[in-house]
Amino acid sequence: MSVTSINSPGAPSLSAAPMVSVTAPPDGLWLRSRNWDTLFMTLSVLFVPLPYAFYLLGMRFGIAETVARNGVNLIVAFLVGGPHMYATFMRTALDEQFVKRYPALIRSSILIPIVVVALAFLNLNLLLTIFFFWASIHVLHQVVYIVELYNHRKSSIKPLSRMIDYALVMTCLFPAAAYKISQNDFNIGTNDLTAVIPGFFKAEWFWIAASAIFGIALLAYVIKTALEIRDGNIHWPKTVFITITVAVAFTMPMLKNLDTAFQGLNCWHSFQYLVLTLYIVRLRKQHGDLTHTSKIVDRVAGGQSPMRLYLFTVSMVLGSLFLGVVVYILVGIVAPTWADQQRFDTAYYTAILCFLWIHYYHDHFLFTDFEAIDRAAGRTGSPNGSAVIASTLIGANKAASS
Repeated sequence: MSVTSINSPGAPSLSAAPMVSVTAPPDGLWLRSRNWDTLFMTLSVLFVPLPYAFYLLGMRFGIAETVARNGVNLIVAFLVGGPHMYATFMRTALDEQFVKRYPALIRSSILIPIVVVALAFLNLNLLLTIFFFWASIHVLHQVVYIVELYNHRKSSIKPLSRMIDYALVMTCLFPAAAYKISQNDFNIGTNDLTAVIPGFFKAEWFWIAASAIFGIALLAYVIKTALEIRDGNIHWPKTVFITITVAVAFTMPMLKNLDTAFQGLNCWHSFQYLVLTLYIVRLRKQHGDLTHTSKIVDRVAGGQSPMRLYLFTVSMVLGSLFLGVVVYILVGIVAPTWADQQRFDTAYYTAILCFLWIHYYHDHFLFTDFEAIDRAAGRTGSPNGSAVIASTLIGANKAASS
């Protein structure tokens, strides 16, 4: 069964569902189609340099560094970061069957804002350190999830091939980051994260080991890809996606301004997440699956384009904006001696992370459903055994949350 939806007995068929523009089901090796995957999954990498470019352009025109950096952060958060965060809840908190199936997950989510608010006021550097570590894992987990969705489109993916792909993806972000940490040069804006990072991670051997593991994974990936090309068994959409992703993730930590550099990666990640989530939601709407599981989303998902769904997620960002304003005012009252930048950072990260960490938490469940697209399209069966993987993982998650 899907972690995102279960067709209720007596649920309306596609023909009985409310009118909605036809959303194409998956085609061949693609998640949706050649043009869609190329544009939204791969070529959207062009979003990566934009935040840093606008940051540099702002300073070129005389805007203060702090203002340029914070401005980029806010724009990315409002246009893609926030909407992608709230899009998760269309498949979790706003889905009645998901709530009934995972009540412990939903209830325990309330603990996250409590932790965020406490750390924001007591130790902002520790909050940001946890955030960037969890964010890194989350971004890479999404890449692995997309890779597995691609694997699901092909019937001859071997376990060793999967392991090599996963090893490369999960290690690509850390060599340069670990080196910077070893040099006590890991700052997010005005916050020095090395002040709270344990000395164990600052040792020289640590970044060398991280680089060596990545190097081994990269060599194995190159050999695997060469053999797949020779045997005529290569999965090109997946291979191109992995190659570009690894190249971008490996180089991002090398930039001087890590705050804005990671916003570039976040921009790409958030855009991919948004289009994939809206695709799944619209497939479910088309198949009549939302009628009895999520009436709010069902109403919003109608129409000829996903724009209404996107605007729905944008509207929820206003909740974060309101929380940020409240915290900013509150900080001025309880800590009047704090500098303006510290006050802004506390308000900004409180408003963002309260919901962002819930989004991470819920996605650890959603990212085990490798048949989400097929099921949303009304398909059954699994060509390569991914159903067994998904069923096992979902069963484990269900047991853990009960």
